[in-house]
Amino acid sequence: MATWIALLRGINVVGHRVLPMNALAALLTREGLRNVRTYIQSGNVVFQCSRRTPNTLARRISQLVLDHHGFRPQVIVLSHQDLVRAAAGNPFPEAEASPTALHLFFLATSPPTPDVASLSRLRRGREAFELRGNVFYLHTPDGFQESKLAARAERLIGVAATARNWRTVSRLLEFARNAG
Repeated sequence: MATWIALLRGINVVGHRVLPMNALAALLTREGLRNVRTYIQSGNVVFQCSRRTPNTLARRISQLVLDHHGFRPQVIVLSHQDLVRAAAGNPFPEAEASPTALHLFFLATSPPTPDVASLSRLRRGREAFELRGNVFYLHTPDGFQESKLAARAERLIGVAATARNWRTVSRLLEFARNAG
């Protein structure tokens, strides 16, 4: 049985699109997913199932939330190996000591024409970024919330994305390793 990680975007933000994680876990368990485990309220789920693809799982989870909670979140599903590769590919290992200053943007697809020049122009101070495959790595030592690069990255990359800080990525890796 394969281990998967679902990242739901834009839920539980300032009281909008509210989806309690215990309700999400129960919904996914009823759907037949096994060993469902959530992490914090921002839509991080580790689970196991067989015979599905990431895109199929993402569409099904999004539809279930729509059917039971009235809104359709964007969902990106990664295999355990996808998450391991993303973490291992971190080009800023020195940033791991400050886990809320390092963010991985998981992209729905590989970007066909990312506007790297505009991304570079938005970079301020000690910010650094790198796009590797379906992951955009962003180090914001002066603060993620203040970063114009963080705010505009998805639009300039040109594909849907959802970001997780290094602490969350590390925790999801731990959950995936211990699944089952």
